[in-house]
Amino acid sequence: MNADQTPNSTQQERARWMSILAKAPAPELAASVRQFGELPSYLWLRKPETGLAMVRARTGGSGSQFNLGEMSVTRCALRLATGETGVAYVAGRDQRHAEWAAIFDALMQGEHRPAVEENIIKPLELLLQQKREQLQAEAQATRVEFMTMVRGEDA
Repeated sequence: MNADQTPNSTQQERARWMSILAKAPAPELAASVRQFGELPSYLWLRKPETGLAMVRARTGGSGSQFNLGEMSVTRCALRLATGETGVAYVAGRDQRHAEWAAIFDALMQGEHRPAVEENIIKPLELLLQQKREQLQAEAQATRVEFMTMVRGEDA
């Protein structure tokens, strides 16, 4: 941990890159792995396994909670030969995606952090931001404005 980082900021940074790795589209993550080159050796702490997680939602976004349904989640944990531990939780059943996300999580905690941040995390983050903006633009294009006319006696 750097002198200017608090434990909380370090946790937030790790949560950021873990989120990016988990949400990255599988083909783009695979391309990042190919670009990175040979992955380091590691020991499985928990091999990729797929299970179900209950998804909860709120009425109107802020009301009472209810169980929306279940979704598949794949998780794993590993330790690099250099000692860093990586974990991943990925929506869906793609065990290879979870493995790669855990490897990059571990690499972000060691000496490879600058290279992984620049060559893997930032491009994936940019891609996710572009996809988010595209979805927002598509949703905005279908937005309907409603006007209400006020009658004279109601004014």
